[in-house]
Amino acid sequence: MLAPNAETHEEGAFFRFCTASNALYPEFAAQLLEETGIDIELDRTGTLFLSFGESDDRLISEKYEWQSGAGISVEQLSAEDVRQLEPEVSRSVRGGLFYPNDWQVENRKLAQALRRSCELNGVRICEGVEAKGLLSDGGKIVGVRTPENDIRASMVIVANGAWACGLLGGETIRPIRGQMISLVGDRRVLRSVVYSTRGYVVPRADGRVLAGATVEDVGYRKEVLPEAIEVLRDTALEISPVLGNFDIKEAWAGLRPFSADGLPVIGRLPGREGSFVAIGHYRNGILLAPITASVVADAVIGSSESEYLDAFGPERFFPASGGAAVSNRV
Repeated sequence: MLAPNAETHEEGAFFRFCTASNALYPEFAAQLLEETGIDIELDRTGTLFLSFGESDDRLISEKYEWQSGAGISVEQLSAEDVRQLEPEVSRSVRGGLFYPNDWQVENRKLAQALRRSCELNGVRICEGVEAKGLLSDGGKIVGVRTPENDIRASMVIVANGAWACGLLGGETIRPIRGQMISLVGDRRVLRSVVYSTRGYVVPRADGRVLAGATVEDVGYRKEVLPEAIEVLRDTALEISPVLGNFDIKEAWAGLRPFSADGLPVIGRLPGREGSFVAIGHYRNGILLAPITASVVADAVIGSSESEYLDAFGPERFFPASGGAAVSNRV
């Protein structure tokens, strides 16, 4: 989901970062399609955030008041308005918000397209090779240690998500598990991404409907639990009861990289020349991919600076005197 507006709770640098990245997606998708032949299925239908009870009404009312006042593109809908947009939404819906500029992309195809782009541009991907530590020479980072050999480079960019602290030390980033399911039926019943206060459903072009997602601070455990599957299915049925006729096709879990202050960590590591980090994107890794790549690439080649390097700089967690970790704790 590309939802900088539906998921925002306040204005500020992070909201601007998400909004700017979302705006890059149409061109980003077109460039990937031209280069790789892979359509990442950018869907610009929009996103709904719905109410199914009195407490939901209050949240949505408050959300609309501050967001519309802040100039965010959001429309307040009655129950009838919602059902006109999505006839298969539950009859118990009380109203909602519509975000025309919140979209979705097929993340698996995005990964395929980016991998193909790397192959076409001579990038070597070392699959199944664990990064054990950073190589240092006189305070400068000069490469990465692996079980097979040392890989040397003039610049090392640490972008390994929830496992970042295995290389950098400390407790800045921790994994937050998210479990999800996909449902399949005989027809497409929803057009838009639909949120409730308890979860969301995402209709895909191939007919699947994704339902998610849990938020669990359980360390590096990626189990899929039966009780979580039931909760996710119930959340989906609250939004659209017709999904009760759908079968569960898949269930999976991922680990989101959550930083100590909930914000990304992007920039040069203080006191460690030759190193850069792009970590801590939590639930917004796909949304923030194009702008993070742009900011990092520009900074590494020294062509420009960015307000986001000041807002999300690693110096807030990594002092200049800190040393690099040499073993992976995971």
